[in-house]
Amino acid sequence: VSVLLLSGLSAASPVSLDISPNLQQFFTGDSSVSLRCAGDGQTADGWTVKRTRGGATEDCGETGSDPSCVLDLSVPLGGVFWCETSSGQRSDNVSITVLDKGLILEIPALPVKAGCDVTLRCRLRSGDITAAFFFIDKRRLGSGPELVLRQVRQSDEGSYWCSTDRFGKSPHSFLSVK
Repeated sequence: VSVLLLSGLSAASPVSLDISPNLQQFFTGDSSVSLRCAGDGQTADGWTVKRTRGGATEDCGETGSDPSCVLDLSVPLGGVFWCETSSGQRSDNVSITVLDKGLILEIPALPVKAGCDVTLRCRLRSGDITAAFFFIDKRRLGSGPELVLRQVRQSDEGSYWCSTDRFGKSPHSFLSVK
């Protein structure tokens, strides 16, 4: 299962999808993930968290007017999530994957501000951080228990993943820089 963050807000969208914790990959049994539609740091009325699973689109919240959603991480799942109004105005898309085994890459789900540092870690099902090789696309960046990307810029955007000899590799995740 692959994870991808489709970057960028529509210029017309004043609302974005807020994710807590701000990660793209999770294991089953991790704490829940909260998603909400927000504008200027406030919950956005009139917006609904939507998701696509297996080609079907559905509301993520309990009702069609709920601007928030809590994902149950008790089972493996995946999907693309976004915020939408009844008139069809949409926010950015974020893909989230929940795995029941293997290795995950801890990487921000939301776009990162240019000039900030970003720390990537490879985590095992046990919760332990493990030493790994880190990659962007097909290029190896380094190895160790974490990789710090200093003062990220637009050229740091790409598909990241980590790999170990013993535990295999994580799904790919797209880091977006704004």
